[in-house]
Amino acid sequence: MECRVLSIQSHVVNASPVLGFEVDSINSVQFSNHTGYSHWKGQVLTADELHVLYEGIKLNNVHHYDYVLTGYTRDTSFLEMVVDIVQELKRANPSLVYVCDPVLGDHGSMYVPQNLYPVYKNKVVPVADIITPNQFEAELLTGKTINTEKDAVEVMDLLHAMGPDTVVITSSDLPPRLGDRFLVSLGSQRHVHPDGSRTTERVRIEVPKVDAVFVGTGDLFAAMLLAWTHHYPNDLKTACEKTFSVMHHVIQRTISHAHDLAGPGRRPSPPQLELRMVQSKADIEDPAIVTEATLIS
Repeated sequence: MECRVLSIQSHVVNASPVLGFEVDSINSVQFSNHTGYSHWKGQVLTADELHVLYEGIKLNNVHHYDYVLTGYTRDTSFLEMVVDIVQELKRANPSLVYVCDPVLGDHGSMYVPQNLYPVYKNKVVPVADIITPNQFEAELLTGKTINTEKDAVEVMDLLHAMGPDTVVITSSDLPPRLGDRFLVSLGSQRHVHPDGSRTTERVRIEVPKVDAVFVGTGDLFAAMLLAWTHHYPNDLKTACEKTFSVMHHVIQRTISHAHDLAGPGRRPSPPQLELRMVQSKADIEDPAIVTEATLIS
């Protein structure tokens, strides 16, 4: 059956169509290029403009979606309009899944105005089904610091209690077992069984670090997690292994190409670090598993 996604985010990366999803994209920004470059020009969509576009979709009766996918935004009214749209779409389709990357900041610094934090905490996260915060964002949303794996599990449980059934902490400062060249990510998924009982599947993934700054990896990760949790709705371990493996292949192909362009001893520039998406089509569709997840209690 056709699976339809409404994507409301910056026009950076959306790999969902490669995996057979029909995607309607509303670009929250329309820029000449991403902001990793020295200069960019373009427009930012307002909440009113978002409302007008959504009304046009509704008037044509094509607002029947299985997923909504959102990422970075800097405006509270825009974010609140997203929540209104998600709630209306869920009333029309109670099984709709909202995938949210709650972009707030990283390593103690916020990327967005402070007034977005309560909107995410009180309005966005409660209607989300899948969220992909980093450690800083997970700590900010729950008010709990992560120092150990046990802390991370408790933070994911707190996020579950706020609404989402699937939580993936995309990166953390926890010590990796494989050595300093790796980052630790964690995931948790609540399952409701036919008899009404509940269980929680939790996983730990260690992913190789890459010494470069990429733009669009968060968008790609959220899109891939949407796709692979759709294919493996009750198997977070496999969905995470597929998602992180796609990320590994895309990033490795990108950094290798960037170093070839930059030349020996030179750091690649933002244009050279553009994600090699088209060249990674086969890996996106069927990734060789290079990051294995382990189950944790």
